[in-house]
Formats: sequence, structure tokens, C-alpha cells
Amino acid sequence: MPVRQSPGMTTTIDSTTAPVTATADALAERLFEGFLSTMELLSVHLGVELGLYRALADHGPSTADELAAAAAIHPRYAREWVEQQAAAGILTVAGAAGAGAGAAGAAVRRYELPAGHAEALLDPDSPAAVAAIAPAVVGIVGILEPLVEAYRTGGGVPYADFGAGIRHGIGGMNRPMFTNELATWVAAVPGLVERLHRPGARALDVGCGTGWSTVALARTFAQLRITGLDLDAASVADARKHVGASGLGHRIVFEVGDAAAIGDCDLGAPFDVVCIFEALHDMAHPVDALRALRGVLAPDGYVVVADERVADDITAPGDFNERFMYAWSVLHCLPATMAESPSHATGTVMRAPIVQSYATEAGYQHCEVLDVDNPFWRFYRLVP
Repeated sequence: MPVRQSPGMTTTIDSTTAPVTATADALAERLFEGFLSTMELLSVHLGVELGLYRALADHGPSTADELAAAAAIHPRYAREWVEQQAAAGILTVAGAAGAGAGAAGAAVRRYELPAGHAEALLDPDSPAAVAAIAPAVVGIVGILEPLVEAYRTGGGVPYADFGAGIRHGIGGMNRPMFTNELATWVAAVPGLVERLHRPGARALDVGCGTGWSTVALARTFAQLRITGLDLDAASVADARKHVGASGLGHRIVFEVGDAAAIGDCDLGAPFDVVCIFEALHDMAHPVDALRALRGVLAPDGYVVVADERVADDITAPGDFNERFMYAWSVLHCLPATMAESPSHATGTVMRAPIVQSYATEAGYQHCEVLDVDNPFWRFYRLVP
């Protein structure tokens, strides 16, 4: 489950629980607002997939017909889309040109993509990047029928069945955080920066997904050699493409494999550090995985885990984080792990006591919470 924090920006999350307004009208208003937000999000997806925002960024203020020509779409669709985007406040109407009503005004009216919106929609490394949100929604919507059946039978929905939407959505939403913040996270782990700058240092990135965390590690530590491991073959294929484009392929290797059966993988252990960035709660066998990873650590190595920053117990109604994590859990993370049987079925809401119990059961002597300022993720160091 992906989340982002913008470095250098103030992130305010209300950790209090608002009182429930238990009326039909209040709930109806809330859900209709959510419906509108979802529809506007999907209209943004059209703009990204069809290259409409890119065309506006490249060509500047454009009429609907000019945008249609630049992006190779039908003019009637272009007009409806730019008008909807302007009504939603995503595009602006440039100057006073075409301010009149009717067909004549619509033909000459020019639409502009503000610079800040262009950054959020077109720069995948920006702390404000949001273009990857919609693909994740598309991936979840696409599996709703099998998800209903899984709830009835106690089965699950395999991660691969969520398709490219979830894969690219999760990777894209977490990419800015890895790019901009990973160095700060590592600096919070005692002695790790010095260790990873040493010649011959090696790291294992477990649950690497589409590889952005692995790439960020390689960019941060110029001598570090890294192996990325993930159970999803399509994610690993994407990761290999991304590392090829990064120019860091001489220090990064990606492999398909199960962390719980890491002894069956020829990864060239030992590793100075094993990183598990927001992947432990997605493992069907997290204790087995943590236990197995002890076997690939260097004698003084350790495991660094980043996972959800949630309270130690449920509150109702919940704050932003609780609502956000539970939404991911009921729609994606829990059904994906339930697809493997047997499964710990942790779900997204993996509270600190659960992490500590998993570490203890896996044989770690210490499980400490690290001092990392992040509103969504909590960081742990596990020492054998």
C-alpha cells in the first residue's frame, strides 16, 4: 500500500477522531463527495494516458481543436475533457479569449495547465507527484467481482490479478518518497550510512516491487551493490527496465523469489542490511520470511523494516491514517495475502505490537523503533 510525504513541506494529518454524525443526509453527502472525487480522478487518468497534459505542457495554452491535433484524439472528446478539467479547477482558461458563450466561444477558448499542476501530473519524481493514483484505483475496480466472491468463500485475489494498474500505481506513488527521502531514513539507522559507503557493501531489498527503492539505494550509496527480490514476476520485469534506464545496472540485480524460501535462492549472501519497505504486511508468511532473512545477514548485519504508522489499537471513528490503511486492506492487501493458503493474513493495518511479535517469533533479539519523521510509515531495526 503506497503513501507519500513531501520533503520540505508541512504534512498535517488530524490524528483525532471526529464524532460520528449518524444521519442519512450526512452519510449521503459524504459518499456523493467521494463519488465526485473518484470521477474526477478517473478523468485525470484519461489526461495522463492520452498524453493531454503533456501536450498542454509542451504546446502551451491551446484550444480544444489544437489539443486534439497535438494528442491525436477526437476533437469532440477534447472539448468535453478540457471543459470538465476547467470546471474541476485542474486547467485554467487562458486570458479572456473565447470568453463568450456558444459554439463560437468554445472554438477559440484556450486552456492552460498551471505550472504547479504540470509538476504534480508530469514529474514522477516530484514530492507532489499524483499521476499514479488513478491506475491503482483502476486496478482495484477491475477485480471487484472476484473480490466479492473471495469475501464469501474465504479465498483471496492473487496480486497478479490486480494487473498493471496496481503494480504501476503502487510503484509510482512510492517512487517520489524513495527518490527524495530514502537517504534521510537510512541516516536514522545507527552506523548504517558508514557501513553502506564501505567498499564491498551489499544490501538486499525485499519486496522491491518495480524497483524504485532499489534504484534510490544505489543512487545514495555509490559503492553499494544491491539485490532486489520480489515474488511478482511482472514487477521484477518492470524493475529491470527501470534500472536499465537509470544507468545503475552494473550494481543492481533483480530476482524473482520468496523471502520465506530465500535459502533456495542463489543471491550471493551475506548482506550488510536487508530492507523491507512497506512489504512485510503483504507477506503471507512474514515470520518465516524474517526467520529466513536472518540466514543471509552478515555477522553484524540487521533488517530495516518500514511499514504502516498506525495506532496500537483500533479507534472508531478512526483518524486519516486508520481510514486510509483500512481502505487499502479491505480492497487489496488482505485479499492478496489471503490468496496464499495458509496465510498470516496480516492486512495493511500492521500495528507496532504485531511487528514486534513477528520479530520475536522469528528469533530476533531486538526490535527497535527508529526516530524517523514520517506521517505514514514507522521504521524498525531488527537485530538478530
